[in-house]
Amino acid sequence: MDWLSYGLSGRAPATVKNYMTIAGQHIVGPLGAHRLRDLSADDVDRWLKAESRSVSTRTLRLMHSILIRAVNHAMARDKVKRNVVSVCRPPTGRPGRRSKSLDLAQAGALLDAAESSSLHAYIVLSLLTGARTEELRALRWGDVDLVGQPEASPPIPPSISVVRSVRIGGDTKTRKSRRRLGMPHRCVTALRRQAARSMPSPDPDQLVFATRSGSEMDAHNVRRAFRRVTASAGLDATEWTPREMRHSFVSLLSDSGMPLEHISRLVGHSGTAITEAVYRQQLRPVLEHGAAAMDDIFPVADS
Repeated sequence: MDWLSYGLSGRAPATVKNYMTIAGQHIVGPLGAHRLRDLSADDVDRWLKAESRSVSTRTLRLMHSILIRAVNHAMARDKVKRNVVSVCRPPTGRPGRRSKSLDLAQAGALLDAAESSSLHAYIVLSLLTGARTEELRALRWGDVDLVGQPEASPPIPPSISVVRSVRIGGDTKTRKSRRRLGMPHRCVTALRRQAARSMPSPDPDQLVFATRSGSEMDAHNVRRAFRRVTASAGLDATEWTPREMRHSFVSLLSDSGMPLEHISRLVGHSGTAITEAVYRQQLRPVLEHGAAAMDDIFPVADS
């Protein structure tokens, strides 16, 4: 499709790759033999119905959106008069894999297994602060305060500032997602170990989590290292993904009795309705604050 060649400029490489893969596997093959001028709404409906048997609802909607944009691209170049795809509605696809959360014992095992991993601080921060995986991959040392202001009244704990993401443009998911998160002691200890690897000290603009060459880690880097840790923790590595540490953060705080409105602020949502919709499987009937609660859940042994 012409749109794949010229209509994706400015998008993140991962997004381009994803769109190209979906188009190649699910659009070009089934519909490529049709002349665009002859493509009918019935053709699109039949295609959507056939694809719904093999892909999730989310993927089906993305396929539909890609085709709409491709035809709009053609309309702008007078290659077709109307967009028949836009009048069709994608049906429900196959149920996707439901996200789940670690229970307390599993989370403890994961933290223990992460101790010897290069992903140690990443896993600790993700699980104990609820930061999104794409936010942690963009975290810089200038966003990290390992000391806080213990003499202030009330004391200000060590914290991280979540102000950017690896999303295109470098922004967090929403404006409300920009937040400062107090860190439990485990996070501070893990980050101090991470910082000690940079001599004499990390540069403020340096990525906290980077590849050996200092470049930004991609999702594949994280997933690969995370699978090794989950396997060491005695978990099925094929059943867990890095994003489920955030789900686990919500679940563990909810279990501890933290109010839903506090959880909502910690995960960067604009209101409790979003938290309830996204994490309804993780929230308990009784839904104070993140760092203190996580210190109670995962205390550090006295040395």
